[in-house]
Amino acid sequence: MNAESVIKARGLVTTEAPAGYPSRAFPGICVLPAGRWLCGFRGAVTKDATDEQDVYLTWSDDEGATWSAPAAPFQPPVIDGKEGRFRAAYCTALGGDRVLATLYWVDASAPELSFFNEETEGLLDSRIFHSVSEDCGSTWSPPRLMDTAPYHQPTPITGPTLVLPDGRWACQFELNKDYTDPKPWRHASVLMFSKDQGCAWPESVEVCPDPNNQTFYWDQRPSLLPDGSLLDVFWTYDRRHGAYLNIHASRSVDGGRTWSSQWDTGVPGQPAPVVALEDGALAMVYMDRTAKPALKLRLSRDGGRIWPQNTEQTLDDFGHLMNAVGHGTMQDAWAEMGAFAAGLPATTRTPDGDPLVVYYAGPHTDRTDIHWIRLDRSVLKK
Repeated sequence: MNAESVIKARGLVTTEAPAGYPSRAFPGICVLPAGRWLCGFRGAVTKDATDEQDVYLTWSDDEGATWSAPAAPFQPPVIDGKEGRFRAAYCTALGGDRVLATLYWVDASAPELSFFNEETEGLLDSRIFHSVSEDCGSTWSPPRLMDTAPYHQPTPITGPTLVLPDGRWACQFELNKDYTDPKPWRHASVLMFSKDQGCAWPESVEVCPDPNNQTFYWDQRPSLLPDGSLLDVFWTYDRRHGAYLNIHASRSVDGGRTWSSQWDTGVPGQPAPVVALEDGALAMVYMDRTAKPALKLRLSRDGGRIWPQNTEQTLDDFGHLMNAVGHGTMQDAWAEMGAFAAGLPATTRTPDGDPLVVYYAGPHTDRTDIHWIRLDRSVLKK
């Protein structure tokens, strides 16, 4: 089975660039019940811009053949007298024509400051907002600020809000620290829950806390599986040794309230959310940067414990786009992430069960587009 046989179709998520914003990255994708593909992404003048950026939405009603002109429907509010910009938008289908957008707001009042403070390892002030569309993403409600108490530090989102079988919403984010805070960075991936469609968020859980603050379970990617359990996969970093570990995973069987001990999947790289196939297998798309950077796929047939290497498929190859700069320190790791010209895959399923992948890639760090790949579920089952 070669990669081309796995890929049913592929293309660009829009050929119309937001004016003056050639850096298009950080995509999210959801498919609505009627079949519309709705993609959110961040457009910016450069990848590291903090003020000249916005989030855009575009959709396709013909399975990726054509896309609407990118629109920027969300007005960033002023918080505590500070102007901000939205940096990410991830959409969730709520049923019928309703859609939820989870938005990541970043302080843009001092554009001379970098997003990440290399001296303290802090981030610019960051907040989470939600907005709802009743018409498949054409119009949206004013963004509503999420109360993330007891977490009062920057809380960058890592993907879309999930709707759980009992109706609760689960919003995913990770903990950073204030920009000038000299104390050590205590990282954690958090899920916060709402029983009233986002009015209040009284429950939260840290999915993979490390009491030694050595292993960072970055960029969590939780998925709701057909049996109602949650599987969360992580881009995993060993802070003490300045090295990336294999993707780790954890499972919840009680709606996200408690989580198993994490395990090593044996797969290197930065994962997208796992997609369940009709035959019970799981598909995981991931960016592998151990050698020549590539977008890859592996399958698991034991619930996500083992992902045999003989199931590996290369979906896209970026070896000509970038060179690793090394990551012996946290500052090096952030510099390397900033230099990536491809990455951050996100996944969902089409109504007939095909995995759908989006990711950013381009010829230069500041010149990237959003790509999509539709995988053939019938080939993956073989």
